[in-house]
Amino acid sequence: MDKAVSIERRLTAMERFHRAGVRVTCFISPIFPGITDVKAIIRRVKNICNLIWLENLNLRGGFRTEIFDFIRREYPHLISLYHEIYREGRSDEWRVLDEEIRVFAAEEGLDYAVADDTMRRPFDAPPLIVNWFFHEQVKRTAKKR
Repeated sequence: MDKAVSIERRLTAMERFHRAGVRVTCFISPIFPGITDVKAIIRRVKNICNLIWLENLNLRGGFRTEIFDFIRREYPHLISLYHEIYREGRSDEWRVLDEEIRVFAAEEGLDYAVADDTMRRPFDAPPLIVNWFFHEQVKRTAKKR
C-alpha cells in the first residue's frame, strides 16, 4: 500500500548496515491480521538485524476507511475479521499471535519480550523480538504515572 522503496531494497540496506557493524532494527509494522506473515519475515531478517519490533495495525483517524476499502477490494474473505477486530473491539487476535510468536521465537532460539527492548546484547547475538501489540495499554499506564 505504501509508495516507498521495495521491501527487497529495504532488506538490502538493512543487511549492508548490519554487515558494516551498525545496529539495525527491523520494524514489522503494521501487521495486518490474516495477511502479514510475521514468521516468514522474522526468518528472513534474523541474521541481518539486532532487534525485531512487532506492531499491530492500528486504525485511528482517517485511515480506517482507506484500510477497510483496501481489505474489501484485495482480501474480501477477511472483511468480517477486520469488522470484529476494529469495529467490535475483539483483541484476542493479538493475544493469539503473541503466543504463536512467543513459541516460534523459542523454536528459532530467539528471545521474546513484550513492550520492553531494554535487554542489552552483544552485537553478534541473535535479535530480540519485541511485541508492541499492546502499546496502547502501555501508553495509558504511563499517562497514569
